[in-house]
Amino acid sequence: MADAFGFSSFSNGAEAEEDPAAAFLAQQQSEIAGIESEADGLGATEDAFGEAPAAAVNGDMFEDSNGVADSYAAIAQVDQLRQEPESLRKWREEQKTRLEQLDSASKAAEVEWKEKAKKELEDWHLHQQEQMEKNKSNNRASEDAFVKECDDDSPGSEWEKVARLCDFNPKTSRQTKDVSRMRSVLISLKQTPLVR
Repeated sequence: MADAFGFSSFSNGAEAEEDPAAAFLAQQQSEIAGIESEADGLGATEDAFGEAPAAAVNGDMFEDSNGVADSYAAIAQVDQLRQEPESLRKWREEQKTRLEQLDSASKAAEVEWKEKAKKELEDWHLHQQEQMEKNKSNNRASEDAFVKECDDDSPGSEWEKVARLCDFNPKTSRQTKDVSRMRSVLISLKQTPLVR
């Protein structure tokens, strides 16, 4: 039994069920065949623009060589048949050459930047290596001087060693810890040594 839309309902009755999709396809094929016969009767005449007339009444259905209706393929074929104006063709060619020139210029600039970056990186590594060598030599010299001072056991030079290790100028060390009390204790010990 068919409902208001033409679809058969599922029932347990004895009537044979018909596939709605198959019925729709058969109906469409018969309409297309009718349109083709009308188009064959009219002949393949071209209109004023050099285009063949459309096969369907509403312009939605075109048929290609395989017999498949495809409106997009037909539209693309009509577009290819039309000639674009000379000014547009020249503009497209100029645009293409301009884009190729821009591409080649950007690739050349990229190569130049890479070479420049490579050179700067090599210079930086060289500078870093020189700086490391200078630091190593300075550290070795200061270590040798420190070891030499530590090995010096001359009497009466103890306070000079302590004085070199302590910074007694309060203006130079603003960001360090407050060691003014320690400084005052060391100065008082230097002036009046402890008696044992």
